[in-house]
Amino acid sequence: VQLQASGGGLVQPGGSLRLSCVVYGFTVDYYAMGWFRQAPGKEREAVSCLSRHNDGVYVADSVKGRFTAFRENDKNTFYLQMTDLKPDDTAVYYCGTDRGFSEQRLCRNLADNWGQGTLVTVSS
Repeated sequence: VQLQASGGGLVQPGGSLRLSCVVYGFTVDYYAMGWFRQAPGKEREAVSCLSRHNDGVYVADSVKGRFTAFRENDKNTFYLQMTDLKPDDTAVYYCGTDRGFSEQRLCRNLADNWGQGTLVTVSS
């Protein structure tokens, strides 16, 4: 299992970014997939998780209405579309899976397979 995340960068408040996580070793909708983030001095937290086959979704309250996780099966890639970004969204973002099927379990317990992080900085 290998996950390769990219797409971070510097963006102004109110801006948008799309993070990508290319999946190697399994098809992207076989397991639950999630996005997580870790801000300086804080613990890693769940942002959004999708169940296997997209029939369940978890979204953290702090990003509801602004962030959307989705998959593109033909590219075997998992995405996080982020809009209306705020300075508090500044963090290293990670994609991950626990090789299970439940988005609730994944976001509650965090992943055990991680991509490398990608830094998102929201600043004017």
